Amino acid sequence: LQQTSLSLQTKPDLNTQKAKMKFSSAISLLLVGSAAAFAPASTSQSRGTALFMAGDGEIKPLRIGTRGSPLALAQAYETRERLMEKFPEMNEEGAIEICVMKTQGDMILDKSLMELGGKGLFTKELDTALLGDEVDICVHSMKDVPTWLPEGTVLPCNFPREDTNDAFIYKDGSVKRIEDLPDGSVIGTASLRRQAQLMAKNPTLKCVNFRGNVQTRLRKLDDGVVDATLLAIAGLKRMDMDDCATSVLDWDEMLPAVAQGAIGVQCRSDDERSLKYILGLNDPDTHACVNCERAFLEALDGNCKTPIAGQARIIDGKIKFRGLIAMPDGSLKYENEAEGDVDDAVEIGKKAGEELKAQAGDKFFEMMVELSPQQVLGQLTK
Repeated sequence: LQQTSLSLQTKPDLNTQKAKMKFSSAISLLLVGSAAAFAPASTSQSRGTALFMAGDGEIKPLRIGTRGSPLALAQAYETRERLMEKFPEMNEEGAIEICVMKTQGDMILDKSLMELGGKGLFTKELDTALLGDEVDICVHSMKDVPTWLPEGTVLPCNFPREDTNDAFIYKDGSVKRIEDLPDGSVIGTASLRRQAQLMAKNPTLKCVNFRGNVQTRLRKLDDGVVDATLLAIAGLKRMDMDDCATSVLDWDEMLPAVAQGAIGVQCRSDDERSLKYILGLNDPDTHACVNCERAFLEALDGNCKTPIAGQARIIDGKIKFRGLIAMPDGSLKYENEAEGDVDDAVEIGKKAGEELKAQAGDKFFEMMVELSPQQVLGQLTK
């Protein structure tokens, strides 16, 4: 396991700086910090509670599995804080241990997710560690989690959701809307969902593969590799970097990804201790919306070659859903909306997906299956 240092104690004051300095300052503040700030919790013995006692009298910590990016670590430490606030025994020394690991998706950055095979690249190693009893729970950005879970695991917990919208970041802050981008602008993004919606608005835009953690992407923008990029505002807020956003796009400008802005916690289905703790942290409204969106995605059999967006929110006691599918070059786009009782969230999402699938027709999805990753990328960068 590789430890990563990150300090979340100081929010960078960027309001009075130029846009270029804004990005580099934020990157520096996030990458420099006390090693102790994000080191795993101590596993030294504590005899204050029987809940954590193994048969030999050793403490048995609740082990949290996480990726090692600054954003993933911020989410893991948010999980720790929530556990400590909700359950007094979690404040004891050695009660919680954070286990950091790298996934294949973190290690291979020169290829798009589509070329590598999909979203599971960010969860496979965590799944293996969970099933192998190396960790007790795993913390995920829900938009990275496939619609299927490995047998023997469950994901019953979502924290209260952060803002789900996308942040638009222009190199010098002078352009605040997609519609105002100069023709031929180069946009850095690894998301086909974003690329399709961008190119539907302006086919002259050039989208290039743009992977790596938030700090890496902002550094590339600062270096002039691209003119603009888009990131989830939720991630920026969790790292106190939302001042880097030039603007926040509403759903009409850029419909977010399924489950964007939501954190999920997974555990083994037979682990009663872990279930007790994470169920105590679940936010029912967020969980219902995320389940609705994931049912929509599952009905479409979505993969990383198909641009798909879907968002649900609860308004006046009703769940309201909006979905979108498109061709990678934005030349075709299908959208729909649905609403109903919150208890019917999964069925609402499923029906919305089935309706869009019928609206687009078999030919649309056959084309998506037939397109190779290189052909899709060729459409985007022609």
